[in-house]
Amino acid sequence: MIRLDDLIAELCELPAKVIIGKKKRKEFQELAFLVRMDCEGCERRVRKALEDMKGVSSVEVDPKQNKVTVSGRVEASEVVKRLGRRAGKKAEPWPFVPYEVVPHPYAPGAYDKKAPPGYVRNVLDDPDKAPLVRASSMEERYTTAFSDDNPNSCAVM
Repeated sequence: MIRLDDLIAELCELPAKVIIGKKKRKEFQELAFLVRMDCEGCERRVRKALEDMKGVSSVEVDPKQNKVTVSGRVEASEVVKRLGRRAGKKAEPWPFVPYEVVPHPYAPGAYDKKAPPGYVRNVLDDPDKAPLVRASSMEERYTTAFSDDNPNSCAVM
């Protein structure tokens, strides 16, 4: 039979998480999503659906860029589900980055006509999308050797 003193000593040796049972807090983060919005009603539905969500501290909606920015202690998957259920909108992570981030923003795969002004697709994360965007200096030198824009290029072609 276990004595009471032994039981208390055993409980004191356990980590604090086991005794208290608190959940780990989610990190405060800022998430951006691409959500198609046609009118002010769509904008209002998206804003209302996200403002009522637990853990959200602020919601910014930019209907011209179809961009929704959510700040708070929430997960991206929860926000996507909530927008689908409450607002009836399909949301996907914001796929665009500023021009300055990508070394060759006008390369095929990076440039997108649907992107807002000043933005291109984020191709740096996916190596299969656009290899020319991540071209090294040697590869870039070979591709510009026969370019019409290069004054020192070869005129054979």
